[in-house]
Amino acid sequence: MKLRKVLMFFSICLLNQFSIAQINNVSELTIKEIMQGSNFIGHLPSNVSWSNNNECIYFNWNPDSDLNDSLYAYNLKNDKITKVDFETEYGLPASKVIFNKDETKKIYTKHGDVFIEDVTTNSVIQITNTLDYEGNVHFTDFDSQVAYVKDKNIYKWNLKNGTTTQITNFLNKEKKEKERTDKDEWLNNDQLELFDILRERKEKNDIRDTLLKRFDVKKPLKIYLDGTSILNQQMSPDGNYVTYLTAKRPKNKKTIMPHYVTESGYTEDENTRSKVGDEQTEYSMYVYDIANRKTYPVVLDNLEGLDYIPEYTKDYPDRPYANENRIGYISGPTWSPDGKFPVLDIIANDYKDRWIVLLNVKEGTIENIDHQHDEAWIAGPGIGGYGGGELGWMPDNKSIWYMSEKTGYSHIYTMNVRTKQVKALTEGAFEIYHPQISKNQKHWYFIANKNHLGDRQFYSMPIHGGKFTALTNKIGKNDVTLSPDETQMAILYSYSNKPTELYVQENPMFASKEATPKQITHSTTTAFNDYSWKDPEIITFKADDGAKVHARLYQPKTDVKNKAAVIFVHGAGYLQNAHKWWSSYYREYMFHNLLVDNGYTVLDIDYRGSAGYGRDWRTGIYRHMGGKDLSDQVDGTEYLMSEYGIDKDKIGIYGGSYGGFITLMAMFNEPETFKAGAAIRSVGDWAAYNHGYTARILNTPVTDSLAYRRSSPIYFADGLQGDLLILHGMIDDNVHFQDMVRLSQRLIELGKENWEMAVYPMERHGFVEPSSWTDEYLRIYKLFEESLLGK
Repeated sequence: MKLRKVLMFFSICLLNQFSIAQINNVSELTIKEIMQGSNFIGHLPSNVSWSNNNECIYFNWNPDSDLNDSLYAYNLKNDKITKVDFETEYGLPASKVIFNKDETKKIYTKHGDVFIEDVTTNSVIQITNTLDYEGNVHFTDFDSQVAYVKDKNIYKWNLKNGTTTQITNFLNKEKKEKERTDKDEWLNNDQLELFDILRERKEKNDIRDTLLKRFDVKKPLKIYLDGTSILNQQMSPDGNYVTYLTAKRPKNKKTIMPHYVTESGYTEDENTRSKVGDEQTEYSMYVYDIANRKTYPVVLDNLEGLDYIPEYTKDYPDRPYANENRIGYISGPTWSPDGKFPVLDIIANDYKDRWIVLLNVKEGTIENIDHQHDEAWIAGPGIGGYGGGELGWMPDNKSIWYMSEKTGYSHIYTMNVRTKQVKALTEGAFEIYHPQISKNQKHWYFIANKNHLGDRQFYSMPIHGGKFTALTNKIGKNDVTLSPDETQMAILYSYSNKPTELYVQENPMFASKEATPKQITHSTTTAFNDYSWKDPEIITFKADDGAKVHARLYQPKTDVKNKAAVIFVHGAGYLQNAHKWWSSYYREYMFHNLLVDNGYTVLDIDYRGSAGYGRDWRTGIYRHMGGKDLSDQVDGTEYLMSEYGIDKDKIGIYGGSYGGFITLMAMFNEPETFKAGAAIRSVGDWAAYNHGYTARILNTPVTDSLAYRRSSPIYFADGLQGDLLILHGMIDDNVHFQDMVRLSQRLIELGKENWEMAVYPMERHGFVEPSSWTDEYLRIYKLFEESLLGK
């Protein structure tokens, strides 16, 4: 009888644990339904492309809530949407194609094979049909041949006679005969002296080998890679040279991540990424002169500022700094349309320099064109990405265009490669995204946040700069895909409280009357549409250092306002969320609506480090994550208290990934401000995170230990006073679960009792299962209800 009562008691406690969130919820929304994600909202359109004849828009969609999205087509002539059958979809050209110079032909890869299409007749020829993967397709030999890469090597296909020729012969290692010892050499010579038959046979074999070697000059030169990887193989437009990149990849120790819930029933280990500060890949570029059968390296010793020693090293006067080879990834070459000038885009391995250089392919030398340097790190829209920045050639074949943060915001520049004359085509306190030159080469197309930093419109501009012409006007985000003839625009449009839908509109550049967008898809569900979704106000407040901080503000009605506030911290660091379009954090957006219905005020801040606000904002966290990005959260709470009557003892904070990291720093370093925090998939120690992200902002743990010490929550755990909830997926291959295990051990050793952890055995960094999302947010809501409101 006693046992039954004990079990009943624990059952009631467990039930209360998960039902309190719904008992205290007065919203029409429930956490369970909004955490269904797309199944509740509706499956939104994506991946837009056009048919060759400009009459059909293809896009991925899932209006019937199937297991996966499918390809759909909208016909502009009959105004109908149809699901594309498998055979039709399989035969469609790829969305990314490469044109020849006069744009009469285009080539692409699909299903691992190479295709060429005649634009005038729409006839398609499949160049390869193999089980291997062919890629990196490009025109060569003045557009008379198509080059592609297969199993490391370049092949080219002749448009006239259909022959295929292997151009390169990359081999891992040269096969060498084993050297004889002195003893074996003596025995070999003695045998030849003793036996005439052996000597005669050897002479015949030597003559045969010599004759056979004559055929080698008719075959591609053997190029030995000596253990390096090869990538970015491409032929010059005239077909005389091959450029390629080698990568010497170090064998860094990986992190072992256990899977506990498996089909086999056994614990299974997965090898995942290494940690920041490991030895980095060494990249080198080479040229293969086909006619002269020789290879040679591209010499980069004269790059401007190559011997630069970072300023932060001054904080370590007794520690020698060494970075003997600062060359990072080398992108390109990008050839001028006339095939005369190749340009390389190079990033330093410490991310503090970007070089755009002219390549002398005959000599293997370079000439500096543009040098971008940042004491923090090179980045920004179209700049310094993992595969190089955005750049190309102007119609005059003499000038390149590229992106630079020279004025503090990412803008378009041109430079004459001979005179070095530079011109800024755009300027202002806003950013340019995805520039492209029109087919007639008379103007630009691009996206910009010119009207408001949280509003992105599609513009055109004369080719040499000048007045912007807005081609879209609906406030929010307008992702435009132009039809092949550029007369029509397919627009993926969204607003703050309106999920992404597909629209079509005439391009105002060609329209005879005012163009208006027409909505094609209606994706949202009845359940989603039945609720009146809030349009958060975009506000600004002043930080303690005078900076203007943008944020989304969600306010409750006066009759339910409980004077409690929740601060939401977006993830990724360099990401924008205080904007006027449908957020990628759509579950969090819906959760904020539920919080507001229950009387909470919610503030969603684009703190220091966020995207969309220029270079100074982007680098405001350099060498100190948890510095200004955290103080911006604190200043936001002070703004709420002074302007909206929020109770200083009723403020909570939550976020995932970078947002979880800031939550930890807030709970450990600002305990007087934040009474409760929910840290989701959080970084607890930046020394445990990956190199590509972390080394840009904090350098490396060995070279800049101070930056890691002041930026990692684990060192500040003793400051915890409020209630902390940690939530983490156990198979997170981005922010490893090990990070939170280490932090929990630290909290245990410090004797902290006001924290708990919820773990999700089958979730990675981005949760997938609605049940996991639901459990997670029920716990978060319960935390705020109990810690901030005492319920």
